[in-house]
Amino acid sequence: MVALGLLFVFNSYLIFWRDWPGVLELFGQFGWFGLEPPRTALSDSATTLGWIQLLIYLVPLIGIVAYVIWTRARTLHEESEIMSAFAAYIVRAAFWSVLLVGLADMMISFLRVEGLLPAVVGETLAKDLGRSSFRGSTVHYPLIGLSLLIAFFTRSLGFTWLALLIVVAELQIVIARFIFSYEQAFMADLVRFWYAALFLFASAYTLVHEGHVRVDILYTGFSERGKAWTNSIGSVILGVSLCWVILIMGMWNPTNVITGPLLNFEVTQAGFGLYVKYFMAGFLLVYALSMLVQFTSYFLSSVAVLIHEPGAHVEAEHFAEV
Repeated sequence: MVALGLLFVFNSYLIFWRDWPGVLELFGQFGWFGLEPPRTALSDSATTLGWIQLLIYLVPLIGIVAYVIWTRARTLHEESEIMSAFAAYIVRAAFWSVLLVGLADMMISFLRVEGLLPAVVGETLAKDLGRSSFRGSTVHYPLIGLSLLIAFFTRSLGFTWLALLIVVAELQIVIARFIFSYEQAFMADLVRFWYAALFLFASAYTLVHEGHVRVDILYTGFSERGKAWTNSIGSVILGVSLCWVILIMGMWNPTNVITGPLLNFEVTQAGFGLYVKYFMAGFLLVYALSMLVQFTSYFLSSVAVLIHEPGAHVEAEHFAEV
């Protein structure tokens, strides 16, 4: 399930960002499975790329089967902990991304709105930084790569610090507005940017540590196996399905709510605001992937209880309702 989610996202990247044809277009080219042929016949090179995409799906799935056979001694509870660690890594990387991108973009926007950017980076680069596609590809993307590296070597989540930064960002708006009569669009954009990240990125982390509010009438009275059945069924029917709805509805077409802004580096119409509106569309992607991984982890740990796996247990705080 986790591999399919990652492959779906990677496949969308190949289709919409790299203009690869996609597996459905390839099948339609040959009339397989009743699919209609593409409006424009695929060229030989496009057909080759389509076959490569098919292999991109098949090879990892075959590899997963081989991995399960190779690690058959590993318990489901251990696999569940690996999934939770992976979900935590996704969230850590996302946290560092919004922190670094928010600070960098705020500085660029401040220098730009005050007319100081040309003196710092030169006229040509200052003009290029006024284009969202250039700023995204040359400033934001490298910072995302750096965030992936930082998240790999750090094991703590900084949501407390992110919440504090949101308060500081809002406080500086109040001070600048009422004391110095100064306010710019990028100041409010930064608050919204970090607040949206805090709300969506912390969901999987909060799910693990029982931070979500839930109305519990029957669950606390269940036996351990009853809780395991509830968690396993709920994770699949309510949790995993919700994540797939977000992924499919958000990334099936180039104009969907996730792919559209990301493809176009969409920005707000607030003049000299932050160039991170497209980035916020990606928050939904991070939310769906991290929750998909975490619900898969719940499923594994619950099934471990149902099959009486040694050392497996399900604690009440280890699950929250969707």
